[in-house]
Amino acid sequence: MNRKILNLAIPNIISNITVPLLGIVDIALLGHLGSEVYIGAIAIGTVIINFLYWGFGFLRLGTSGFTAQNYGERNFQGITIILGRAVFTAFIASLIIMLLQKPIADLSFWIMKPSAEVEHYARTYFLIRVLAAPANLIMYAFKGWYIGMQNTRFVMIVTITINLLNILFSYIFIYGLNMDVAGAALGTVLAQYFGLALSLFFFFRYYERFIPYFDFKKITELKGLTKFFHVNKDIFIRTVCLILAFSFFTTKSAQMNDTLLAVNTILLQFLMLFSYAVDGFAYAAEALSGRYYGAGNFTLLKKSVSYLFRWGMALGALFFIIYFTGGDLILNMFTSNIEVLTAAQPYFYWVLLVPVITFPAFIWDGIYIGVTASVAMRNAMLASTFLIFLPTFYFLEPVMGNHALWLAMMLFMIARGGLLGFLANRAIFQPIVKKNETPM
Repeated sequence: MNRKILNLAIPNIISNITVPLLGIVDIALLGHLGSEVYIGAIAIGTVIINFLYWGFGFLRLGTSGFTAQNYGERNFQGITIILGRAVFTAFIASLIIMLLQKPIADLSFWIMKPSAEVEHYARTYFLIRVLAAPANLIMYAFKGWYIGMQNTRFVMIVTITINLLNILFSYIFIYGLNMDVAGAALGTVLAQYFGLALSLFFFFRYYERFIPYFDFKKITELKGLTKFFHVNKDIFIRTVCLILAFSFFTTKSAQMNDTLLAVNTILLQFLMLFSYAVDGFAYAAEALSGRYYGAGNFTLLKKSVSYLFRWGMALGALFFIIYFTGGDLILNMFTSNIEVLTAAQPYFYWVLLVPVITFPAFIWDGIYIGVTASVAMRNAMLASTFLIFLPTFYFLEPVMGNHALWLAMMLFMIARGGLLGFLANRAIFQPIVKKNETPM
């Protein structure tokens, strides 16, 4: 079991770790230009982009779960139709986003209320980044499909390629052509279209045997689309809550002042770095739990869950050591602005809690996605957001200030993992026992 987990997890850890590293590089490149405004602009622009793109995260999450289950059942037509539905949905959604980009920007800045200078640069960043919507959303579909097909190697290659190109382009545009935030955005756009081309190449080169199974009539069939969106509706609600929490975090940071916005943006990268690393095991959880659930194998499903949590705990311990011993060094890599570095010190201990308390939420997410237990995921996220995260901030902000924002985020992550663990027997294990076999 360990070998199966690592064969799936390691390529994803390697590829995922480059995603936050990309954000770190962008922030570091701009953070050394001398003004915290650039860091704030990247933060605000990224929040808007994430709100749009993460909202369609079901194109990856739902696709991987359905694909893994059909893979376990050896249903080749079902595997192909799922990819077709995800790509079709991604294409339509990206067109809508691009058509509505200006009103989306206007509404976002009206809600977030950043300073005028931050808004100016953030708007530039957003209006360039949004041009990559078709590439980004269609790659969600392919990434989920490859994970469901137990092929995380292609995901690793595509992700690393995108992020290396992004870093290269951003450096050239920012320092070579003096394009500041516009250069960071343009680098991302070009890299993502390269990534889409590579995703398509891998499909037509290595999965051409599935092409005859494509049937546009079945892909757009109302009954099939209804089932696809029914499960994905709950994943969408879950994802919107996640977006709300992180967007709220950045919005409140921006409303404090530009310095705290820069501080929180930088410290949040420590959470993002760990989340993308542990997501390697979450993706392994999606593939394995979906496969064993589809095959009706309770014993291997239960065993995989146990081993996945052991690996998540080990990774959490490793990152705690890295953050504890190298935190100051990492902070100085982000920015040379003394005011920002000094202001970050009182809040850094929150970063040390991240790998210790957040890994259960990510591992459970992967397991729930794999077995498409979307209702329980939705309910856990709704409770964590509206009963824990928001009340914590509003009750404690008058006396704790920015610390209340970090406490709310930590309790939010603890609640996610705790609730998903509490609901697991009813949502995951009992259904497979009733449907397929009695546990040994």
